[in-house]
Amino acid sequence: MALINKVIVILANTRFDSAIRATSLFVARNLAKNNKVYFVDYPFTLKDYFTHKNSIELKVRKPKFSLLADGVLDTDIDNFKVIIAPPVVPINFLPEGVIFRTALKANEAIISKRIKKVLKKAGVQKFILINSFNFHYPNIAKSIKPILSVYQCVDPMIVPYDMKHGIISENMLVKESDVVICTSKALYNEKKSQNPNTYFVPNAADIEHCSKALNAGLPVHPKIKDLPKPIIGYLGTLERRMDYNLLLEVVKANPEKTFVLAGPVWDNHVPAEFFKTPNVHIIGTIPYSEVPQLVKGFDVAIIPFKKDEVSSTIFPLKLFEYLCAGKPVVVTDFNPDLKDYTADTVTYAGTPDLFTIALNEAIANNNEAEIAKRTAIAKLNTWEKRSDDIAEIISKHLD
Repeated sequence: MALINKVIVILANTRFDSAIRATSLFVARNLAKNNKVYFVDYPFTLKDYFTHKNSIELKVRKPKFSLLADGVLDTDIDNFKVIIAPPVVPINFLPEGVIFRTALKANEAIISKRIKKVLKKAGVQKFILINSFNFHYPNIAKSIKPILSVYQCVDPMIVPYDMKHGIISENMLVKESDVVICTSKALYNEKKSQNPNTYFVPNAADIEHCSKALNAGLPVHPKIKDLPKPIIGYLGTLERRMDYNLLLEVVKANPEKTFVLAGPVWDNHVPAEFFKTPNVHIIGTIPYSEVPQLVKGFDVAIIPFKKDEVSSTIFPLKLFEYLCAGKPVVVTDFNPDLKDYTADTVTYAGTPDLFTIALNEAIANNNEAEIAKRTAIAKLNTWEKRSDDIAEIISKHLD
């Protein structure tokens, strides 16, 4: 069932111009091919306003902050608009309780008022709301009154900042939403017990973007082009889900290989020894536009996550992005559900010794036939397909 010519409001868990592309942005852009989509930018707080006062991000948004402003930014897609709400008050430091929930309602009123103003000006009376993992503002649906409310759960909640109030808020969202969509089977099983209208739609790859790594004329990213090969690469946030113990053993067992870890470092999770090891290079955040150049330079791409109850709920975007770029992929066995979507194109290794064996085999056996198999699997796991799956679920519930 197609979802066509509807108005969809997506309450995002990210900002529309974030250097790291999130699930909400991919889904929004694809749904906008057949529908009018309003993407509610994750709001600035007053603290953000002063902390980033000289940033490009603030300069773009500042003219839209005023209560008199229209609050809308155009994008490169006609049907895809961004709603900018005025800054809200930072309240996460407050303890859970009446004071926090009262302050939260005030912030939600600011966001809701801006959404309603934009929709009223556009003559929109009926619309669908997708809350894409924005459990920080769980009550927006009650205020703006969509004809269908959808909560998209894309990750387990593990960051202390999120957990402080988010566990309670997300429980509210799951129970009160008309539909819940989860990106892993473990999350699906968890949320299904709270809401019977829960579905599993995994993450995917941006084929058009990631496949640029296959272009022979594309230069390798300058941060890694002169590093000794073979290069074993990881792209993503460096935080608690990484199995640093396993990875360090692998690094030490393979001194002839270069290990590149690209992405933001959270809360000093990376052990100090990694910064002292000569064949490890931690290169920081890479803008999304430069990802194909980076991945092109990898000889093997890796996802070394811990195997625990949290990781079993993770369906990483990067898996299909690696495959889309044609790269051999070695993954720890943190989520058995991934095998259902990768056929025999990915090697799963749960110990340092097996990981090393898998790396060596990947380097030795990489060829055009294997690259073709990987890209074929990636094409079965695109954001276009996932967005169609989400649209079909929404359409079913609208009927």
